[in-house]
Amino acid sequence: MNIFRDIDEIKFDKNTVLTLGTFDGIHSGHQEIIKKVIDCSETENLRNLVITFHPHPRKVINPELNLKLLTTSEEQIKIFEQLGVKNLFIINFTREFSQLTPEEFIKKFLVDKIGLKKIVIGYDHHFGKGRGGDVEFLISSGKKYDFEVIQIKPYLVDNEPVSSTKIRVAIENGQIDKANRMLGRTYSFSGIVIEGDKRGRELGYPTANIKLNDADKLLPQIGIYAVLVELNGIHHKALLSIGKRPTFYNDGAVIPEVYIYDFNNDIYGQEIKVSLIQKLRGEEKFNSAEELIKQMNLDKENGLKVLNQIKELTN
Repeated sequence: MNIFRDIDEIKFDKNTVLTLGTFDGIHSGHQEIIKKVIDCSETENLRNLVITFHPHPRKVINPELNLKLLTTSEEQIKIFEQLGVKNLFIINFTREFSQLTPEEFIKKFLVDKIGLKKIVIGYDHHFGKGRGGDVEFLISSGKKYDFEVIQIKPYLVDNEPVSSTKIRVAIENGQIDKANRMLGRTYSFSGIVIEGDKRGRELGYPTANIKLNDADKLLPQIGIYAVLVELNGIHHKALLSIGKRPTFYNDGAVIPEVYIYDFNNDIYGQEIKVSLIQKLRGEEKFNSAEELIKQMNLDKENGLKVLNQIKELTN
């Protein structure tokens, strides 16, 4: 896959089918759009191109929201490539860029510099200053500049249209099943294993503390989860704890840590990927270490019941 970060790197080619958007999550609805782009490129011998933005526009326009991401830029690149995208243009989103009108963006970027024959968009697509670029605007621009607009219908899961916002809310509420159905894959995050206080080892449950690769990545609601972890290309059953460990600390930082079943290797400094399967329970404060261990034994048993239902340890 060719990755462009400057429009001058892209050769003009009128025979291009493209789509554009933030694509946070690259969820099931986004995947339908990408599939259509690729289908058009293959059946009509067109160059396929995806245009996206970094950082996320809302982080630039509304930084006070402290938006967390479903997919980091690195994750997006990998998923786009897996889906068959051949050309990816990542626009550096700035406040200056946000002031471009839809007319300016279509003319200066797509028509004059990149070239396009078809553009594929979602059912609720908007772009440009004031989000003025909608399907009606694109259709009128297509007539003016000779390109076709293809609009994809809403992709429904549980009889409701999939959206990044709904997935984000589901993850924040610990509704992992719902989030995974909307994503079309298991929600995951990656990071480096770092040293902790080794409290878990003392309790008989050695855990790996994780420092996220990207601090803007969205973590799920505080609690205990059944997960799969990928380490050196091998998948393992595991439990994830996200919380402040209130049994031992009154005001601790929120830390993601995993207990890997039947595993006791030294993996400090290694990268680990965690894929969420199901939330088991919320975080609790116990009166003693003994009470905590009793609950952890139960978590281990309940986690295995969930994970043993997965036929293949793949993501």
